[in-house]
Amino acid sequence: MYRNNIGEFEELVLLTVAAMDGQAYGALLLEDIAARTGRTIQLSAIHVALYRLEEKKLVCSEMGGATGERGGRRKRLFTITAEGMQVLKDIRNIREELWQLIPG
Repeated sequence: MYRNNIGEFEELVLLTVAAMDGQAYGALLLEDIAARTGRTIQLSAIHVALYRLEEKKLVCSEMGGATGERGGRRKRLFTITAEGMQVLKDIRNIREELWQLIPG
């Protein structure tokens, strides 16, 4: 089994990118993860995680179209790769196996 070790925060970011189905970008990821976890998160932490995941080939990105709400600036949209999905499945399987070991 191929193992690509990622940290807990990178896993949250990767899961959220997968859930957003090609519409994930930094500010939206920040809002979603902060709302779900109750954590105070810096946008720079989201960007660092995204760039690490991209270096590991677990996500890919492309520039979206310009929007008026951003003063004409384009968003960098992130999508999970097949390798990224496999890493998430591997992590899920390991966690489910461990949960099954807990008595009662």
